Amino acid sequence: MRPKSRLRPKSLAVRLVLGAGLWIAAALAAGGYLLSALFTDSVERGFDSRLNVLIEAFVAVSEIGPGNTLRLTQTPPSSRFRQPFSGWYWQIADASGPVQRSRSLWDQALTIRDAGAAGGGEGTVTFEITGPGRRTIRVLQRTISLPGSEQSYIYTIAGDIAAMDADIAAFNAALSWSLAALGLVLVIAVFVQVRYGLRPLARIEAALGAIRSGSAHRLEGEFPTEIDPLATEINALLEQNAAVLKRARTHVGNLAHALKTPLAVLGNEAAGVEGSLAETAVRQAAVMQRHIDHHLSRARTAAARNVLGARTEVMPAAESLLRTLERIHAERRLDIALDIGPGAAFGGERQDLEEMLGNLMDNACKWAKAKVRVGAAVKDGLLRLSVDDDGPGLAKEAREAVLNPGERLDESVPGAGLGLAIVRDIADLYGGAIALGDSDLGGLRVALTLPAASAPAGAKDA
Repeated sequence: MRPKSRLRPKSLAVRLVLGAGLWIAAALAAGGYLLSALFTDSVERGFDSRLNVLIEAFVAVSEIGPGNTLRLTQTPPSSRFRQPFSGWYWQIADASGPVQRSRSLWDQALTIRDAGAAGGGEGTVTFEITGPGRRTIRVLQRTISLPGSEQSYIYTIAGDIAAMDADIAAFNAALSWSLAALGLVLVIAVFVQVRYGLRPLARIEAALGAIRSGSAHRLEGEFPTEIDPLATEINALLEQNAAVLKRARTHVGNLAHALKTPLAVLGNEAAGVEGSLAETAVRQAAVMQRHIDHHLSRARTAAARNVLGARTEVMPAAESLLRTLERIHAERRLDIALDIGPGAAFGGERQDLEEMLGNLMDNACKWAKAKVRVGAAVKDGLLRLSVDDDGPGLAKEAREAVLNPGERLDESVPGAGLGLAIVRDIADLYGGAIALGDSDLGGLRVALTLPAASAPAGAKDA
């Protein structure tokens, strides 16, 4: 298995935007380089064309005078050729050296190169050198044979490239800013497109949240073609999970019915017979019945505890149990109060919540003198239930013992001794916990911690 890279982003949107950003940056860099090269070449060609026009102008005013000497019928009007070291120079030379040159050269001469060393046409050379004043100048040199002359003359025109370089630098700066702005706009466009393209995944997330909170049982709505198979598979998985749960509950119910009826018959038959053997059979049948109830409850809870979408509001379940217990303990006129916080919901099956809360409330009613208080609130993602009574309470050293199956500390109170043990087992299966302590009512407090159900999709915090 390849180790996971710590630099690899986990977000799909970040991966898409980052990948697109890298490609955009590479494409813009390549395009910028190409545009800059094309612009530089165009500027250089324009500069060379200007130098070529000047050379042709000098050739046009050149003639061979008496004594086979070269003279110019007129001088160029540009003042830059008269200003010393202006950066613009001209020179005409023969085999022995310069015969005429611009005043801007003062007492210096331009370098002459072999016409075959560079391109530009037969007898034409273009090159760059450091000229007078340590300026970089671009030189166009051409060898010309004039009518009436037995020798060739080398015409040279040079111009300062500072202005050309400035134009190229300005273009490159503008190009860089433009491409950077374009790149930013493209990245933003990609980000918007990715967010829009991944929006169906947010709908999947919301739909799964609705399933987890219990407000929906399957993914509903239309999804894009690429995501629709995923939604279909999730729905199939949910349906299969529900079917497995239903079969498990059916088998548990069948097992309970198959075992309880023979045990009831065995107990009834043994109860009608006198003798120690009959008493033992009745007693052991009762023990078996308690253990069957206990383990069947655990099996049913284990099958249901991981069901997606399980959500049970505490208030309706507590109110139903309250009405039942008020009828059972009507002669005692107990004051049973409910203090259920808003949004208190159990992340599990209602049968399990009613079994746990029912056992705790029933135990409290059996031992209470006059008052029983039931509280529920959600804190830090957990449902915290508490059942208090004003009974005799329970010694600290005995609190752990009563959580064991069949453990009873007072045989005068009716019961099988399984209530708290069942509550603990069901709470353990849900990852919860039960704790016994002293109540401010004077009796025992049973605190039960369970997973809270997520808020329904679209619900707002109070």
